Amino acid sequence: MALSWRHHVLIQALLSRGPMTEEDFHAVFAGVSGKDPVTHRQLFNEVLLKINKELAYVQFELRACQNQYDGKVHYGMVNNVADEQSKLGTKYSVPQIAFYKGVVEAIVQDVATQGCISSIDALHIQLENQVQNCQSSQDTQSRIPAAFKSFTMSQKEKTLNDLIKDQWLCYTSDGRIGLGLRSFFDLRSWFFSNDVPSCEVCNEAGVKASVCSNEGCTVRIHYYCLKKKFPQRKGSRACPGCGTEWPRSEFEVDHLDVPEQTQVPSADLSSRKRPRRMKAEAVAAVQSQSETQNEAPCGPTQRRRLRSCKTESVET
Repeated sequence: MALSWRHHVLIQALLSRGPMTEEDFHAVFAGVSGKDPVTHRQLFNEVLLKINKELAYVQFELRACQNQYDGKVHYGMVNNVADEQSKLGTKYSVPQIAFYKGVVEAIVQDVATQGCISSIDALHIQLENQVQNCQSSQDTQSRIPAAFKSFTMSQKEKTLNDLIKDQWLCYTSDGRIGLGLRSFFDLRSWFFSNDVPSCEVCNEAGVKASVCSNEGCTVRIHYYCLKKKFPQRKGSRACPGCGTEWPRSEFEVDHLDVPEQTQVPSADLSSRKRPRRMKAEAVAAVQSQSETQNEAPCGPTQRRRLRSCKTESVET
């Protein structure tokens, strides 16, 4: 059965407005169906499943994910294909995409799992490090595109601001650079295939998470998932991996009342089996949606812009 105008409205809302908060998306659903998705959860899930079955033919998917910095659920549209055609709609240049890739890698490789880096560290990302498959230092120099070498600090600053405005990156509450909503949506498969440790509770990548105090243990749990794992504030908090007492964090207070993550029924159960390389996933992620979604702020601190690099660093 073909999709009705109600399904089309939901799809168009996500395409035109970009990732939507759960509250806003529920409001659109209630407006077209006359039903509250909270009290009519089965109907809500059936509608989303039907949408995803149809979108699967064009390799798109309607997803829900949580912003790991505040725990809030958002809905968005994702292109599941990383091909040459998906690169045609981007407004970002090759050096800008390489810069984005470098920032993402720096954030997810943070051993403290704070999910962010300073603006200074972001501006000093070396594009030369993104040149793949080099056999020697001499070969590396010969393979570096001229556009990478001429990518200035001011160009990095502008690109950083654009990526934040487009929700690929964001400012965290303390003014550092973190992943934006669209990165959480589009890089889900890349997180798994590139061995970014998952949260013990929800199985999503633990980009910003609490970690076990045992240095030899790799278990991590999102701050908003700690309440589910340890519902009793005064009860046992043994690490599920090694049994060590799980440390309490100031971030837990901020996430005590975060609702549980909503799972969107998917028509493709193998969607997590994606190419391992960041190039295909991250490049297509930035490129495939840049023309289909409006530019929207990422958070309360979104309107801030980086101070001039002249006062923060010197161009090397």
